[in-house]
Amino acid sequence: MTFDRYGSDVLSGQTPPTAHHRRRPVSRPQPAEAGLVVEDVTSGWVGAVVRVEKSGGMHVVVLEDRSGRRRTFPLGAGFWVDGSPVLLTPPVAPATPTAPGRTASGSRAVAGARARVARGSRIWVEGKHDAELVEKVWGDDLRVEGVVVELLDGVDNLAEALAEFRPTPDRRVGVLVDHLVAGSKEKRLTDEALRTVRPGTVMVLGHPYVDVWQAVRPERVGLDTWPVIERGTEWKRGILRELGWPAAEQADVARGWQRILRSVRSYADLEPSLLGRVEELIDFVTAD
Repeated sequence: MTFDRYGSDVLSGQTPPTAHHRRRPVSRPQPAEAGLVVEDVTSGWVGAVVRVEKSGGMHVVVLEDRSGRRRTFPLGAGFWVDGSPVLLTPPVAPATPTAPGRTASGSRAVAGARARVARGSRIWVEGKHDAELVEKVWGDDLRVEGVVVELLDGVDNLAEALAEFRPTPDRRVGVLVDHLVAGSKEKRLTDEALRTVRPGTVMVLGHPYVDVWQAVRPERVGLDTWPVIERGTEWKRGILRELGWPAAEQADVARGWQRILRSVRSYADLEPSLLGRVEELIDFVTAD
């Protein structure tokens, strides 16, 4: 099931205006920021903003629909966002900060800071998508702290990887695990692995989601909630089909994830159940 936040008729439910009293909704200015979902009223095209560019001496906005198709429209009036008319304007360029700004994770940015020499401690994540999401939101913080994020390639390899790494109090490992809930395979494997290491040298934390995709707030991709995928169906491809995106090949999965990742602008676009866990792991591997 796909979610249509606009309905089939954006003008339905309105009383037809008369010549005596014509009331038109006032369009509010709306910067066309990447990822913003808008509708072109004339054509009915609904899509997310990909970019704003100049063409023929005027600004145009490129919109991408659920199927990955793109169309270009003149920037200005004639669009709706969340059921209200808007006047699309060029995105606001970030002002030159006069005081320390914030990183994507919400931390205070350190102006002119260089990446610290890597610590002996590490953060391990299960796969590439987890690593890319952590980098997008916490990358600046991790470079300042000298923390390297490495791929574990599945929790099945955790005990073996820990035996090879040999963690110590000065060389710790923080592990982020998908679907770490009571009774799951992931919970059993991590408990077994923790019994093989010295207490206080390894911290395993997880989120309840089947995949890290679900840690992105669903409204960022135009959904109310992430759909439930039937057992026996490959989860990521099932999600792509529910979104109406191509899902036939592995390349479609990769492109789908990049679309989701592009929709993440900061920590505010992630679920708290992931935010807290990553912050705890960073604190663990950087503590003196």
